[in-house]
Amino acid sequence: MFYRVSTAVISPALTQDLGLSSAQLGDLSAAFYYSFALSQLPLGLALDRLGPRISMSFLSVAAVGGALLFAMGKTPGQLVLGRVLLGVGMSGNLMVVLALLAAWFPVDRFAFLSGMVVSVGVLGNLLAATPLALLSQTMGWRGSFMAFAAVNAAVVLLFIFVSRDYPPGRVIPARKSSSLLGGLSQLFRMYNYWAISLGNFVRYGYFAALQGLWVGPFLIFGLGLGEIAAANAVLFMGLGYMASLPISGFLSDRVLRSRKKVVLAALLAFCFLTQSILFWTRETDFWVVLATFFGLGFFAAPGQIMYAHIKELVPSSLNAQAMTAVNLFTVLGAAAMTQVLGLLIEGEPSLICSPDGFKVIWHVGVISLAGASLLYWFVPDSLALRGGKLRSK
Repeated sequence: MFYRVSTAVISPALTQDLGLSSAQLGDLSAAFYYSFALSQLPLGLALDRLGPRISMSFLSVAAVGGALLFAMGKTPGQLVLGRVLLGVGMSGNLMVVLALLAAWFPVDRFAFLSGMVVSVGVLGNLLAATPLALLSQTMGWRGSFMAFAAVNAAVVLLFIFVSRDYPPGRVIPARKSSSLLGGLSQLFRMYNYWAISLGNFVRYGYFAALQGLWVGPFLIFGLGLGEIAAANAVLFMGLGYMASLPISGFLSDRVLRSRKKVVLAALLAFCFLTQSILFWTRETDFWVVLATFFGLGFFAAPGQIMYAHIKELVPSSLNAQAMTAVNLFTVLGAAAMTQVLGLLIEGEPSLICSPDGFKVIWHVGVISLAGASLLYWFVPDSLALRGGKLRSK
């Protein structure tokens, strides 16, 4: 999660050191997401055939190598290559966790536990906000990434040492031999798959584009905030996301016993808060900024439940491929939204001196989130939490 959004806070330093334009900043941030997304389909097959632990072991080499290359990169091309390797190396982190949770825990714990795990992961988002800004001022952005590459290596080694694919005593099922194309052809014929995939494309894609890059320029150049104040706002987005994950998971698993109600309400609230930013001026109180960005994170997070939703709407033989195929669009959304916003913002961000120059960011968000909510409205709720079984057609 740190690698995903770390370019937002250090974007002024990258611009100063390497002379990057708005489009190049967008490309740099998007490179991570494109490589991450393109890894999802083969990842689903690898999880079925090799298991989570072995799959993660292979990916970790690219992850650490990408972090080191980014830290040492001297040209925009080298930085982009570093981000590509990071995207490939990080591509299995969420799906490996979801596969392990599905193997180790019952269905009515899945949303809560996956939310808890991602909530811990959001600490990476928090580290990529104010702490990264302070560390970058002390060590430089290159030194900061060197330090995180070392942390990355240590975490991966610990994961490989302690994790196991199945609980003790459980009979390990034979690895599936279904083809990648066979499973995808089933998924691609389901409305539920497309509605959930496009919902995550917009929901996470827009949130990641904001947190990973465009919130920084908007707050610094549009609202006139300092770098630390802007980093604090990014930090509040992460805090909102982190707080919401276990809460929304618990509501879905144990209180409402519904995937759809929680996700749909969150999408609509995310849309409403995004619209409210259209009315901001340079005189907007800073507490309003912090509260709103906390809310954006809080209402973006319940979309995580869509992974549980699609898992419960498809045959069990398609669980891993369904979740990774949804994750493909989730991460493609982050890449596409980041680049589209960069293309739509007129001129260099540093030359914009009012919030009006960034209004296109919020217009895109309102329209996209409203469309995603409409598509998701027609997806049936999962019956897994009510003792029933819903079969996809």
